[in-house]
Amino acid sequence: MAFAVETLVRDVFAPLAGETLTILHDLPHDGVPDHAVWRDRRDMARRWHDDLVRTAGSLGLTVNPLCTYAATGSHSGDLPADAEQDGRSVVLEDVITSSNIVLFMTEFSASAPLFLLTRDLPDVRGASMPGVVPAMEETGLAADYREVAEVCRRLVPLFAAADVIDLTFSTGHACTFDIGDGKPPQADTGLLPPGLGAAGTRIANLPAGEVYVCPDEAPGSRTAGEIPVPVDGEVVIVEVHENRIVDVRGSGAAVEKARSEIFSEPARCNIAEVAVGCNDRAVVRGIVLEDEKAGFHWAYGRSDALGGTVGPDQFSAPDRVIHEDIVYAGESPVVCALLDFVTAEGERTTAIRDGKLLI
Repeated sequence: MAFAVETLVRDVFAPLAGETLTILHDLPHDGVPDHAVWRDRRDMARRWHDDLVRTAGSLGLTVNPLCTYAATGSHSGDLPADAEQDGRSVVLEDVITSSNIVLFMTEFSASAPLFLLTRDLPDVRGASMPGVVPAMEETGLAADYREVAEVCRRLVPLFAAADVIDLTFSTGHACTFDIGDGKPPQADTGLLPPGLGAAGTRIANLPAGEVYVCPDEAPGSRTAGEIPVPVDGEVVIVEVHENRIVDVRGSGAAVEKARSEIFSEPARCNIAEVAVGCNDRAVVRGIVLEDEKAGFHWAYGRSDALGGTVGPDQFSAPDRVIHEDIVYAGESPVVCALLDFVTAEGERTTAIRDGKLLI
């Protein structure tokens, strides 16, 4: 069956008659150069908008004009104050507040600021789609999100019961992630119906399908080990101690690039997330938005949107804020060879073996 954005909106958001939907995307500017994939994404946003305007009656929706804003230049950086809609200058927060459903089809991730902004907006729900490309209409976006939600439902209790997650990678390196500090795991199921309430998670990625948690960030955290990270065709080894990146080992340009990116900001040394993707239609294509839904991933940097303590004020400038996901699934250069959830009593449940989700 051919992809239809109308079907996606109906399945994911179950819109109520009279609700309002807004599509937003970011724009290149001085210092943030344009490129072909970004132009394709803006064309995709316009096509989705036109399709939803045409089918708005069947969905019972009012579809607002497209809204655009200057790109932040960094993933999970704070959103700008100003935007443009229908040829008029508008306040971006006002656009979000006056919508029921928002779709951010962006170059740079708006996930963290959008999540934090909407915590106090119980009538707003939406999707952050950084890096989305038209090809995803045939893969991750085409998933049966009822099935994705069911796998998430099975994973959440494993995260909740675990004291640590033990990882072994296909390179032989290993790392332990300490998740025993009581932060509840979150599920990105792809189902965001109305009525989730103020306590519900109302912002998701699309394609969706993962369960994630922020590890213990406190001094003494047991998150420690060696993590292999692919960089420009090479693999560098990130050394972690007490949930902080303390060294990057390797040789040549790759290790210098990794060191420069990570150690340029102390807040980037924070291990911000550990997660398992579970969208069976997701493929690894070099775009984190979909790649992370295909299997295990972790992230460094900003964590406040996940219940952690590292936020924008701990970075030197807004364009230095980052939440960077590293993915180990499918055709990734390094895969997760073994992932065990381990309880405080030592009971182990293997969830991934040789890159394959067993749940």
